Order: sequence, then C-alpha cells, then structure tokens
Amino acid sequence: MPKQYWVIGGEYQCVEFQEVVPGTARVFGPFRTYDEANQIWRERSLASRSSATTRYSIVASTPNPAKQPVAA
Repeated sequence: MPKQYWVIGGEYQCVEFQEVVPGTARVFGPFRTYDEANQIWRERSLASRSSATTRYSIVASTPNPAKQPVAA
C-alpha cells in the first residue's frame, strides 16, 4: 500500500518542543506525495516563522494491511 504523508505541529510550551500548548495542535493531510505535504509544510512554517515555539513536521505512514477489510 502507498505511503501517506501528514503535516503535524502547533505551538509548543518551550523551544525544547516536548509539549504542545493545549488547543494549538494542527494536523493536515493525508497527502499522496511528499511534495504535496512539503508545500503545506512550507506554507505553515512561513506563516509561523515569527514564533520561535511553533513547529511543523512531515511524517509518513503506511496503512496497516492487517487492519484492512478483506474483499469477498
């Protein structure tokens, strides 16, 4: 199965980026390609560049085939 890409992030409590400020977490996706996710990551990162405690990342996931329904 193909990978899916997500852009995740938000505002963090401090620059150690361990704990997200409640209510600020954001998830964008899924995207079919890394390039699609990268475009959103760039937009979000540029929009929040003045905030030292805001960070976004691209993560990839592969759907688990064991959890997919079996076709009859």
